[in-house]
Amino acid sequence: MEVRTDIEYAKPIPDPDGTAAPFWQGAAEGELRIQRCVQCGHHQHYPRKLCIRCGGEPAWQPASGRGTVHTFTVVRQFGLPPFRDELPYVVAMIELEEGVRMLGNVTDIPPDDVHIGMSVEAYAVLAEENVGIPYWRPVGDE
Repeated sequence: MEVRTDIEYAKPIPDPDGTAAPFWQGAAEGELRIQRCVQCGHHQHYPRKLCIRCGGEPAWQPASGRGTVHTFTVVRQFGLPPFRDELPYVVAMIELEEGVRMLGNVTDIPPDDVHIGMSVEAYAVLAEENVGIPYWRPVGDE
């Protein structure tokens, strides 16, 4: 996954806790990470201390960074900076190849051209040293 350092990140920065820190650190290092249970093999996202299927202990693994738009909305009104400076923008639920869903912004395409089923790939914007923010952009001939 590409890490973009040429984009200034001016939004609120996540405060990585002990459970989610590997996710944000991975994105800062160019790796989209999800959890996989060592007991039952279940993939999950968002980060949790226990597997939601069997209660086992999840471990981190790299994800492919590819998925499809499951659903989305176009935000056209937001009065507060820095969000208003980006209007309109797309917030989408991305279904990763591994089966988990992840919320994020779809960029590099006009908002009205985003559609359900569109193939996307992850990239990250470096927010601070150990925090990368995953974003999504289209891939292929959509």
